[in-house]
Amino acid sequence: MSRLDSFIARMQAQRDCLNFLKAAIDPLPGPILEVGLGNGRTYDHLRDLFPGRDIYVFERKVAAHPDCIPPDDRLFLGEARDAIPRAAKQLGAVAALIHTDLGTGDHAANTAMGKWLGPALDTLAATGGWILANQPLDVARWQRQPEPPGVPQDRYFLYKVL
Repeated sequence: MSRLDSFIARMQAQRDCLNFLKAAIDPLPGPILEVGLGNGRTYDHLRDLFPGRDIYVFERKVAAHPDCIPPDDRLFLGEARDAIPRAAKQLGAVAALIHTDLGTGDHAANTAMGKWLGPALDTLAATGGWILANQPLDVARWQRQPEPPGVPQDRYFLYKVL
């Protein structure tokens, strides 16, 4: 598979998973967290899916499309390893949905990041909430859920927070 085809498949899986989770997220209290803003496409999709919902974003350095930049009071700037603990102190474990799309093309680096990322995100996740990740994360109180119809196995990872 070409890198372009892989990117398209990842974006389709991401969109399909978010759309699938909408019905489960709508009745839950709490904000939505977007870990990794990039150019803002997913943030923009989350705003469309969940109008009026607080959406907090984590980003090292904002370089998104101008229409897809969150308000300053909903933005945690800096390295995720530093920003997530800051957010946990401010928000607590209240997130109805956490979507994370961090990583590089380096499998070993992504695996190492996943070791601290899951436990760090758990400090923000509400019981009964959902995690959607582009990589496997191992957290004791998260239960892996099957992919939505049409999403290839292990393309995206859905977890229910118990």
